Amino acid sequence: MRDDSNEFLIAPTPDAGRLTRGVTGTDQNGDTVDLHVVEERPLTIFLNSQEIVTAMTIGDYPDYLALGFLRNQGMLHDTDDIIGVDYDEELETVVVRTQNITNYEDKLARKTRTSGCAVGTVFGDMMEGLDKIKLPNTSVRTSDLYALAAKINTTPSLYLSAGAIHGTVLCQGARPLVYMEDVGRHNAVDKIAGWMLSEGVSAADKTMYTTGRLTSEMVIKCAQMGIPTLASRSGFTAWGVEIANQIGLTLIGRMRGQRFVCLSGESRLIRDADPSKVCDEPRKSSRKGAK
Repeated sequence: MRDDSNEFLIAPTPDAGRLTRGVTGTDQNGDTVDLHVVEERPLTIFLNSQEIVTAMTIGDYPDYLALGFLRNQGMLHDTDDIIGVDYDEELETVVVRTQNITNYEDKLARKTRTSGCAVGTVFGDMMEGLDKIKLPNTSVRTSDLYALAAKINTTPSLYLSAGAIHGTVLCQGARPLVYMEDVGRHNAVDKIAGWMLSEGVSAADKTMYTTGRLTSEMVIKCAQMGIPTLASRSGFTAWGVEIANQIGLTLIGRMRGQRFVCLSGESRLIRDADPSKVCDEPRKSSRKGAK
C-alpha cells in the first residue's frame, strides 16, 4: 500500500513562472544581483451580478480564493446551491454563481480594513455570529505539532525562495494537506476555505498552520471555517488572543524548534512529545542591556 502520509494534496509551486518575476538590482557592495520577486495581480470577485471586492493576489487558484472569501464573509452558506465559478484570466475576474438570488449592498457598505498584509477587508460586523460557533473538542498532539512544523518549514515554497509572502497550511494530525501561499495571509486562508467548500472537506479534525501573525482576522476566519486549532511560528495580537479565548479556539504561537506558547484552548493539547528530543532553533539574542 502506498504511504502518502507526507504528501500534500496541494503543495506550493515556487518554480511556477507566472507567480514570480526576475529582476536585477545591486547589493550593499554595489554588485549586481539577480533575483525573483513575487507577482501581485488584481482579482475582482463577483457574486452573481454584484461586484464584491478587488483583491491583490499572486494569481493562483482564483476559484478557491473567490469561494473562500465569500464563504468567510458570510455571503455563501452551506445551503446555497453553487451552479458555477467562472474565471476570466484576461479580465482578471471570477464570478461565483448561485441558484438563489443574492444582494449584499447593505453589508458592502460596512467594511473593516484589517491588519492583514495587502490590506485585508472584512465586510459587516467582524464579530457577527461568533457567539453561535461551537468548535469541536478535537485534541491535538504536541508530537503532531512538532512534526508539522518540521515538514512545513522545510517544504520548498515561495515563502522560502522569494519571501514577501505568507503561507497557510491545512493539516490533519501530523500530515499537512493543502499548502496555500499569497501576499496576504487572509488570501491564503480563503483559498483553503474555498478548497474545503469545493471538496466538501470536514474541519472538525483539522489544524491550521500559518507563517503569519495570529491576528483577530486569522482567529475569526479559522473559527468560521470550524477549525479548532490555529498554530504559527509568529506571535499574537491581544485581540486575537481575546477572541480565541471567547470562542474556545486553541491558539499556539512562537513555534520554533522545541518551543511554543499556547494562549488559548490548552485543554485540547495532549503533551505526548519530549521537547528536549526535538531539534531546537537558536534563540534570538535579546537587545535588553545592549549598548
